[in-house]
Amino acid sequence: MQWGIFTVGDVTRDPTTGRTPSEAERIQDTVTIARKVEEVGLDVFATGEHHNPPFVPSSPTTLLGHIAALTERIILSTSTTLITTNDPVKIAEDFSVLQHLSAGRTDVMLGRGNTGPVYPWFGQDIRQALPLSVEHYGLLRRLWREEVVDWEGKLRSPLQGFTLAPRPLDGVPPFVWHASIRTPEVAELAAYYGDGFFANHIFWPSSHTQKMVELYRQRFAHYGHGTPTEAIVGLGGQVFMRRNSQDAVDEFRPYFDNAPVYGHGPSLEEFTSLTPLTVGSPAQVIEKTLGFRDYVGDYQRQLFLIDHAGLPLKTVLEQLDLLGEEVVPVLRKEFAIGRPAGVPAAPTHQSLLRARAASEAATPDATPTEGLTKQ
Repeated sequence: MQWGIFTVGDVTRDPTTGRTPSEAERIQDTVTIARKVEEVGLDVFATGEHHNPPFVPSSPTTLLGHIAALTERIILSTSTTLITTNDPVKIAEDFSVLQHLSAGRTDVMLGRGNTGPVYPWFGQDIRQALPLSVEHYGLLRRLWREEVVDWEGKLRSPLQGFTLAPRPLDGVPPFVWHASIRTPEVAELAAYYGDGFFANHIFWPSSHTQKMVELYRQRFAHYGHGTPTEAIVGLGGQVFMRRNSQDAVDEFRPYFDNAPVYGHGPSLEEFTSLTPLTVGSPAQVIEKTLGFRDYVGDYQRQLFLIDHAGLPLKTVLEQLDLLGEEVVPVLRKEFAIGRPAGVPAAPTHQSLLRARAASEAATPDATPTEGLTKQ
């Protein structure tokens, strides 16, 4: 399994001090957090994409390209890239460049976005969110896999004789995750293409996440990509830790109560009892995270949100120390116990290269382009 964090990049007032960081400070802090992810031995750093205050990550590949130059090992991803309001040609170009800059340490998480005003800002209609997702992604796949693309759809101008530059690194596109909290059509899209499905697993009860992942696994098998257990699943989640659980609750409560996405609603106790949010000791985080496997099965990627709601950088880095030193090492060992041999490992650039080589060896007459199309 891969373990890491994702950030939504909010610029939020610290309710305990009254201080609000500048946008520049928040961006630089995000870079510091990403470098810390590598330092403590985690595997993935992912950033969201937002185009409205109070968020700053409006250009994820710019941020990730900078982080790529400062790291050597971690996978750099998004959480998410908006497949609806971004042009698929630009997505294809940006992530191909990022692949080359990071030596393949790149994948992409696609989502439709649910902030209504963003759509007209980019010339789109939120009522077309699902058709845009399907059409744009169909084109994106072709751009990464075909040397010359002739294409015509309903929601974008046609392409004639278009060749992507640069081509994907080693001719292998970045691995794609389709992310959703509540939309079954996104799980269907991931299953149809045999891509990964990332259930954000925040805000909603475990029963909802279970249904979404079960749907994806069933449809993955229906489309002939393998058994349900061979489907590629990722989960989100949020944690806050101190060595003493009551200290964690007391410290996190004002941040929770004033958070821009879930503050001023259910109490912290209600929210932690109904959703995957875990506030407590490292042992409590380990116990609750291990329970995720009980209702989604063995899966490939777990990302935690730890820097939301105005938490100061020092506190976030302390959370990363606890994750790297006390939590994730135990989770790695425990999740490996009893993991069936048929459950695939989390995809990487190297594993995709091996899959292509195996595919071409099985069909020796296939051209390189044909081999890629079959992945």
